[in-house]
Amino acid sequence: MKKRPWPLHDVRHWLEPGPVVLLSSRWQEQDNIMTLGWHTILEFSPSLVGCMISAGNASFARIRQSGECVINLPEATLIDTVSRIGNCTGDEVNKFSEFALTKEKSEKVSAPSIKECFGQFECRLFDDAMVDKYNFFIFEVVAARVTPQPTWPQTLHYVGEGVFRTDGEVMERKGLFTKVS
Repeated sequence: MKKRPWPLHDVRHWLEPGPVVLLSSRWQEQDNIMTLGWHTILEFSPSLVGCMISAGNASFARIRQSGECVINLPEATLIDTVSRIGNCTGDEVNKFSEFALTKEKSEKVSAPSIKECFGQFECRLFDDAMVDKYNFFIFEVVAARVTPQPTWPQTLHYVGEGVFRTDGEVMERKGLFTKVS
């Protein structure tokens, strides 16, 4: 295969870590939602998730102060809402009202969950050692809920410059794994 150079600022086009999520937060009775594509699973038990949240984002201060958030997993049908949420600020717009999203009371955190999303993962700040230098939060998932059907929802994956892709087909190779959980 012949390769060609690729711009370093755009490697996420190839290495994008996972589905785009909507991160909901609350601080001093103010709720917000942000679109987030920079997250990664760090540990299985406890369930740890790392999220890079820009310090310029309205959610950064709310999450830094409260130490909580909800990672909401939207399906691809919400692409326009996901895009619009990511292109306005919670300091100027009530995103729940503006985008007709329904707040659901979370079980273990004060931040609301988003009813229209396939899954909700309630998080508490686990480690903030990399927040000041890298804007990287490490959260522990303390409660999780998902809609049972479909088994594999079609999720959005952001590749930059306003372009998303969706999941492909599911392929199973359990017979090749020596450790199946």
